Amino acid sequence: MSEQKTLKVTIPLLLEKKLAGEKITALTAYDYPTAKIVDQAGIDLILVGDSLGMVVLGYENTIPVTMEEMLHHTKAVTRGVQRALVVGDMPYFSFHLSPEETVRNAARFLKEAGAKAVKIEGATRKRLKLIETLVEAEIPVMGHVGLTPQSLYHLGRFKVRGNREEEARRIVQGAEKLQNAGAFAVVLECVPLELARVVTQKLTIPTIGIGAGPECDGQILVFHDLVGYSNGYLPKFVKRFIELNKLLPPAIEAYVSEVKAGSFPADEQSYHLKKDIDLEEVLSVQKK
Repeated sequence: MSEQKTLKVTIPLLLEKKLAGEKITALTAYDYPTAKIVDQAGIDLILVGDSLGMVVLGYENTIPVTMEEMLHHTKAVTRGVQRALVVGDMPYFSFHLSPEETVRNAARFLKEAGAKAVKIEGATRKRLKLIETLVEAEIPVMGHVGLTPQSLYHLGRFKVRGNREEEARRIVQGAEKLQNAGAFAVVLECVPLELARVVTQKLTIPTIGIGAGPECDGQILVFHDLVGYSNGYLPKFVKRFIELNKLLPPAIEAYVSEVKAGSFPADEQSYHLKKDIDLEEVLSVQKK
């Protein structure tokens, strides 16, 4: 395996990548086997996103996801990771109360689940103050502006953000304020590529794009979208690199067919008694 795939990813390393103009690769993961595959493939950053609510738990959106669900899945991911930087996504209403409770919730991702950082959506004045508090408590924070899925009920629907002048200004300013508050990176979601370019040029910390064009410092996708394992609406920014939804059904149908026909399991999938064991003797002892 190349040094590139074995070098442990740290926050300083991500900052070095931006300075060197080297793209940062990121994906979501929600369980041990997926995390292990993603990590071994050389991904730099793994986000245990609250998107698990939709792609794994079957919720309509991310709002119902709880801290306990996030911690459960983050623990599974960190068990499978040797190299990538694991970031835990703070779910809705885990950072909307007091600063003390926010710090306590964020610390659980590091202390209990083994993550190296947390992600928080938004760049409001209160949110920025919380990020400063978290950074002061030595909890690294990734910011997130543009489309913020936890604001769904306020926004009304998922759509591109920043197409209006005032909204674009807020996104640029929000990203800058997140950097000033101590965030080590900023996710730009569903914003015009021209806007993402400006933000990326202005910041000294990495931008990680999802639906933000090719000029961000890095890119992230939901794992299930990338491999064709998700159902329903697929955003424009997703590219499917394989179609598991098409590959899996024939395999399962073949299994069903073979079980019904009695051809599975065959002899090569079966075990035999050792030659020195007399089955008749075993049965005769049972009768006694």
